[in-house]
Amino acid sequence: MFQKPHILTASGFLVLLLIFLMVGCAVPQNENTNNSPYLAAVHTFADNVLENGHDEYGEIHSPLFVDGINVETGEPVRWNSGDESWIISNFASQQNLMRVLTGLSALTHEEKYRKAAEEAANYMFENHTDSQGLLYWGGHQFVDLQTMENQFEGRPHELKTNFPYYEFLWEVNPEATRRMLKAIWNAHILEWGVLDLNRHGEYDLEMGKLWDHEYEQPEPFFEGQGLTFINAGTDMIDAALNLYALDGDEGAKVWGTRLFEQYVRARHPETGLGVYQYSQPQRSETPPDGPLTGELTFSKYGDRAANQFGEVYGEIALEGNVLFGGRMQTLYGQSPVLLLHLSEKIDGTEVSEYLLQNTLNSLQAYANYGYVAKENIFRPMWADGTDLTGKTYPRTGYYGPEGREFDSVEPDGAMLLAYTKAVKLSGGDSILWNVVRHIFKSEDLGDPGAEFELEPSLNLETGEEDPTVLVSVLELFEATGNPQFLELAERIGDNILEERFFDGYFQPSDDHVYTRFDTPEPLVLLMLEAARQGRYKIVAPYLTGEGSTDGEPDVGGRPTDELFYEETN
Repeated sequence: MFQKPHILTASGFLVLLLIFLMVGCAVPQNENTNNSPYLAAVHTFADNVLENGHDEYGEIHSPLFVDGINVETGEPVRWNSGDESWIISNFASQQNLMRVLTGLSALTHEEKYRKAAEEAANYMFENHTDSQGLLYWGGHQFVDLQTMENQFEGRPHELKTNFPYYEFLWEVNPEATRRMLKAIWNAHILEWGVLDLNRHGEYDLEMGKLWDHEYEQPEPFFEGQGLTFINAGTDMIDAALNLYALDGDEGAKVWGTRLFEQYVRARHPETGLGVYQYSQPQRSETPPDGPLTGELTFSKYGDRAANQFGEVYGEIALEGNVLFGGRMQTLYGQSPVLLLHLSEKIDGTEVSEYLLQNTLNSLQAYANYGYVAKENIFRPMWADGTDLTGKTYPRTGYYGPEGREFDSVEPDGAMLLAYTKAVKLSGGDSILWNVVRHIFKSEDLGDPGAEFELEPSLNLETGEEDPTVLVSVLELFEATGNPQFLELAERIGDNILEERFFDGYFQPSDDHVYTRFDTPEPLVLLMLEAARQGRYKIVAPYLTGEGSTDGEPDVGGRPTDELFYEETN
């Protein structure tokens, strides 16, 4: 039965805020801050999730969580089609929630939150893996809590910028985590000699030679059967290097590094820009003449950028060389955030230095060739630096209709976080800092300083409420120790509480119908609280990982669960 959510009322919040102001903005290190408004909000959220988010459906009541609920009725996120109904529990879309529950226990010593997370993880390992230990989760699979079956039969394994909480899973069950990490690579590599990667992995695929395969180090942009998108590739690198970090697996280290190297080697040799993928899809059918619309944009016709733009732009027109559109937030945002995190995690190793330097080089190249500081945009380009500003698509195809203008890219929170982490780890590189500084100024955050570690002049009255921006500010606080950055982070935290915390849950607005339990706000507020206490590492960081679930193609035209969380009253 849906329980009325615990609510941090307006008056309660004001009392907590008053306490916060009385003790001062910067809390002394290691001081207990249970009266913190940030911690109080996360406490309320977590209690509501434990009370109203656990599985209570069907004949079996498991320790699993639903992905989200209707905040008014308590009904779970559910797909309905005719007489059929599925209640979505996608463990890959709950990894930020796992970080919240474990982090809250670490900060408060209340073990019930971590215990709930451990029970969910153990249940998944014990009941919802294939014959090789691969979890039923990700972009095309979930557990239906009504029947406790894995949905949908025959659909593939897929992780794309999910960035699971592998450290926690290892603590819960190291053997199951070890099997799963190996199974991920076994399922997704189509041809080991050239590292032909497919974003879709096959379940119940017999375990092959894995790290004992021969490697040929192919030339960039070979034709392959897979699609080597960096959103999937980054999760593969993450899996391999976590196996190395957690288990000392040298083979995983070698192959994870090789996969990262494929993207590095495919960057343009003169600019260092790119790439979103290091191969081309193998053409199985000849594309017809005329506009490439609808189904004609599929990869069976080969490289989609070449088909659409090749006649005008020549050999540079490949999907891997595209530096315009929404993919840039992954290529120069989410992916480098994760790679820089991995470089910190395995610090002191040769692999760490390779990850760090090549990720810094990529961000520097994008800043040099693409960033327009006055407008706070990255210009649309090909990876050879060709500026596409003001130009239009010469024909209709995968990227859009003829006549559409090549879009510039506005840096989002993930891109800012990538650049702030890069500044921290580079010791204040001026090229990287220039991007951070101008994003700050453009987003009304004030001036972080003409140079790194110079005294900032920040806008402590900003209306910014983006949780990823808050994490970026915390990176600069950690890097510089300047209390102004912590004060700015607290201001953003206050804005999040005011603008995104309603009825005990986090939502984009009070008008939104559903709450997503995996939303980053509670995790980011825990990170803020840890920083205020001087205990940065006690809470697992937000790494821009996210999850979503595609539905069955035959049901409503392949709906995605994103539609639920966009619904408003």
